[in-house]
Amino acid sequence: MSRRELDAAGITDPLLRAAYTRCRRLNARHGKSYFLATRLLPLERRSAVHALYGFARWADDIVDDLDRHRTPEERDRLLRRLESDLADGLLTRAGREPVVRAVADTAARYGIDHALFADFLASMRADLTVTHYPTFADLRGYVHGSAAVIGLQMLPVLGTVTAREEAAPHAAALGVAFQLTNFLRDVGEDLDRGRVYLPGDLLAAHGVDRSLLEWSRRTGRRDRRIRAALMAAEAMTRRVYRTAEPGIAMLDPRVRPCIRAAFTLYGGILDAIAEQDYSVLHRRAVVSRRRRAATAAAGLLRVAGARLRARTEHRVARAGASAVERKGPVR
Repeated sequence: MSRRELDAAGITDPLLRAAYTRCRRLNARHGKSYFLATRLLPLERRSAVHALYGFARWADDIVDDLDRHRTPEERDRLLRRLESDLADGLLTRAGREPVVRAVADTAARYGIDHALFADFLASMRADLTVTHYPTFADLRGYVHGSAAVIGLQMLPVLGTVTAREEAAPHAAALGVAFQLTNFLRDVGEDLDRGRVYLPGDLLAAHGVDRSLLEWSRRTGRRDRRIRAALMAAEAMTRRVYRTAEPGIAMLDPRVRPCIRAAFTLYGGILDAIAEQDYSVLHRRAVVSRRRRAATAAAGLLRVAGARLRARTEHRVARAGASAVERKGPVR
């Protein structure tokens, strides 16, 4: 399938095709829900989406390094090297790393604002030193770079039926909603990395602090205060989803099934967290295979419907043009 995607996108250079393929593999391995949704996109746009997410995944893996193979100094050096490579790549459409070559080519093809990549890397750099966010206002700056900009990078690739400026706040909100969902799902894993992304003021409102979270993670025991805080975080995240949802209708009809599927699948993670009684410190909540399959099937039906409507509109337009030609010019 990746060969067809590359052909449809007009990517012919062998080195560049290999770079895009690398990004696609990163997404297939790390982002099951979103990779599944991406399969609903028109063929010619998939490679660009893989490039954007593949680059983000590559940078995120540098700063996370859950297995602790690298020292903080090594991670800092690798991130600086990536920043330098990207800066050069955005100017030359080249790059030492395959993911940089792919994302630089995508940025050039779709005219993506280079500042969005700088904002993203600034948030990645914060992960090397910042271990908590006292308030949601503090967290908002981080998620702008780590998540909102991803939605904004995607807009030129997806296309809109409204002015891009009108759709942009919703696209940014959807990126943030996905990120907040990840924060909630990964509380335990992030704690193992020494980080707490849930805002400190939200936790404190329910009598929760880092030491209580660490105790629960370490012992496997539950606490009603933690449950209440996680419920509040879920409610906060669902509000962001509601802000994002109107933006789906502003997208090109052919890409809406993909984004709707991603919206549903990520929302399903919140459902799974609630169904597991907010035990995210002790087990990872996942969307069941049955639900993923059902979402994909619904998405395929929407894709088929969008294609049918597009063909019908095309035939109507051609018929109208033919009628005008037969009638001749108005005198």
